Amino acid sequence: MRVVMLSKACVVGQYQTKLEELARLPNIKLTVLVPPFWRDERGIVPFERSHTRGYTLLMQPIRFNGQFHWHYYPTITQTLKQLEPNIVHIDEEPYNLATFLTLRAAESVNAKTLFFTWQNLMRKYPPPFDWMEAYTYKHIDHAIAGNCEAVDVLRAKGYKGQVSIIPQFGVDANHFTPAPPAVRKLFRIGYAGRLVEEKGVQILLQAVAKLDGDWELRLQGSGGPYKSTLQALVHELRVDHRVYFDSPIPSVGMPGYYRRLDALVLPSLMRPNWKEQFGRALIEAMACEVAVIGSSCGEIPNVIGNAGLIFPEGDVEALRAHLETLRDHPVQRIDLAKRGRARVLAQYTQSRIAQETYAVYQSLM
Repeated sequence: MRVVMLSKACVVGQYQTKLEELARLPNIKLTVLVPPFWRDERGIVPFERSHTRGYTLLMQPIRFNGQFHWHYYPTITQTLKQLEPNIVHIDEEPYNLATFLTLRAAESVNAKTLFFTWQNLMRKYPPPFDWMEAYTYKHIDHAIAGNCEAVDVLRAKGYKGQVSIIPQFGVDANHFTPAPPAVRKLFRIGYAGRLVEEKGVQILLQAVAKLDGDWELRLQGSGGPYKSTLQALVHELRVDHRVYFDSPIPSVGMPGYYRRLDALVLPSLMRPNWKEQFGRALIEAMACEVAVIGSSCGEIPNVIGNAGLIFPEGDVEALRAHLETLRDHPVQRIDLAKRGRARVLAQYTQSRIAQETYAVYQSLM
């Protein structure tokens, strides 16, 4: 079967390992279309050509780069006519212009189609996005939802077709591996992700400020207007000498970051227009046998399962208590870390995600 996937997310090199796993499966000829870069609130996300064995990775011209709802690929119809796919995998939300136009282009070459959605909040969109969304629900052949609540949203909005729950990406467990055993006197806590208010880093800062003993916090993430707010809070809490804002590193360098940690925290906070859809840093840290702590926001508890600690979102004292538990009980910390890697190997490897996606393709054929 000839599959064309359109995915701006696959500009990130580490995500391309899923594509290699897909390409290894029987009777598939995979072509992946990506923009030259993607622009978001973090700035420019450059195209990394890192993992390209077994499939074709092509750049496509893009218009309105960075406009989540409005961006589209002006040559997609010509490209699909040249490639003649059996299946077009649109790695986009159903209400985007890129999804609508790519679906129409796929229909013109009689290809089966599917989209991907993370959206776990019931949101209504103004015209023309609601029209495009309704058209997509009526004409698409399959939907992939990245979390359980996204399925509920699809059904509530009237989508009646087939749907599978599959995270967009897993991790390469051969790349995200544990560090050799080491004795550290310093308890090192980490966070990886966007430095924005809804990610709850301010909650983490308030919690660590209440810790005694030797500890440090490493914040690995892209900046933005909220970064200065967090820096001011660090100064106000008088933990300047223990909290470090690390410069962003390429995706391929993240395993080295996780291996230096004793615990990773994802303290996300639900907002009227957002709640945590997955929490990729969790499975990356778990794969590296780092104990994880997550808030109760969105999909986080489902991702962690019994392989980490959960606290009520926004609860500074509960987070502080969990941090003290991991610091003061290394046997429990190591047990959770090992459970985390086992959970990733069972559910969240790129190979597993690829196999589940391939099963969707086979059902369409």
